This record gives sequence, C-alpha cells and structure tokens, in this order.
Amino acid sequence: MHVPVGLVDDTAVWPYDVPAVAALLGEGIALEAPVTFLVGENGSGKSTLVEAFAEAWGADVRGGTSGRRYSSELERSTLGSTMRLDRTRLGARMVGERAAGYFLRSETALDMFTRYEKASPAYLEVSHGESYLEAFDSHFHEKGLYILDEPEAALSFTACLRLIGTLADVVEAGGQVLCATHSPVLTSMPGASILELGDHGVRRVDWADLELVRHWRAFLDEPGRYLRHL
Repeated sequence: MHVPVGLVDDTAVWPYDVPAVAALLGEGIALEAPVTFLVGENGSGKSTLVEAFAEAWGADVRGGTSGRRYSSELERSTLGSTMRLDRTRLGARMVGERAAGYFLRSETALDMFTRYEKASPAYLEVSHGESYLEAFDSHFHEKGLYILDEPEAALSFTACLRLIGTLADVVEAGGQVLCATHSPVLTSMPGASILELGDHGVRRVDWADLELVRHWRAFLDEPGRYLRHL
C-alpha cells in the first residue's frame, strides 16, 4: 500500500505528518505475510492506516463487508481517498463488491452488529465479546481480505487465543489479514509479520523484541515498578 506523492498537497498536516503515515509516501508499506499486525503506542497511526486500508479496499469506515451500503453514506477519509493498494494476482481477486472479507472496527462494531447484522439474532442475545466471536464464526472463513482494528478490546485472553485459531483458518483458506493491535497474545501468532509504528516510522520487528511484549513481561513480573510512578 502506498500514497502517490502527487495526490498530497501538504505533507506537513495530519495525517501525513504522522511518521508511520509518511512512510506510505513513495515506496509505501509492503504486507509480506498472510497475517500482518500493526503495533505501536496510541497516536502512532495504527487505526488511521487500518481504516484507510479498509476504505481503499472498498469497505465503509463503519465496518462490514466490501461494497456494503449504509443508509447514510460517509465521505472517505483524506488518507483513504489517496491510498493505493498494490495487488498481487491473488490480491486482485479480493476487491470489489463481491469480494470476500470483512472489516471489524472496535469503535463501531457493537452498533454495526445490533443494527445491520440482520441475518443472525444472536448478536442481540450475547455479550459484547461474544458478538465478536459470532462475527468471526459468521464471516471469517473464506479466501478474502480481513481487516481488524484492535479486536482485543472486547476479547478475553481465551477469546484472543480463539481468534488466532480463526485467523489460521483464514490463512489456510488462502486469505489475507491486516490487524492493528495492542495485544501481545495476538501478535504471538506463528508466521505473522509484525510492523511496529512510532517516531521512526514503520519497522519490522520480531515478537520477542516488541516494546509492548517487554513492558507486559516486566509489569507481570513486578507490577510495583510501574504502579509506584502513578
């Protein structure tokens, strides 16, 4: 994915002044594995990139399938309007209104489940986290593109492990996954590529070297080291 420089009038304004977004200008960011996780601190650009990627794919920013039409249409974001997806032969089959896949955005997921997922009354009868699991069971099983924005917000430790299994099934079916997350559990998925976003821009990092993994390990070993500074 990249943003042609000629489409950007001013790179000094948001979102192009975010280092990770600036990395899209020129060469762009390559998704080199079936599953790619974006990690980083709040404000590093994870959700901004994921939402723009979903828009460039053809999804509404509120979430759902590619080509889904809502009663009220939203304008594309600035980044979503300028982002271009460089598709492989396989990826070219993952676009368009009939393309399989799903965009799950944490901020709008509950509203989307209860108002727009008419096919299954189960969304109205379960907890927030269980509604996520229902969505995974209903939509995450074909060869397609699956985009998630911080799904762990509604998931327990066990449910995060279950999601890893679901994503493994997607990969086996020939699908592609892009997920923004703060979860050390999800990012431990075997074979996944991890891109760490920050002031440096974007860099590929091994799970054991992730800052979030180091912090969680240190906190669980000795919480007081962190809590005494609050």
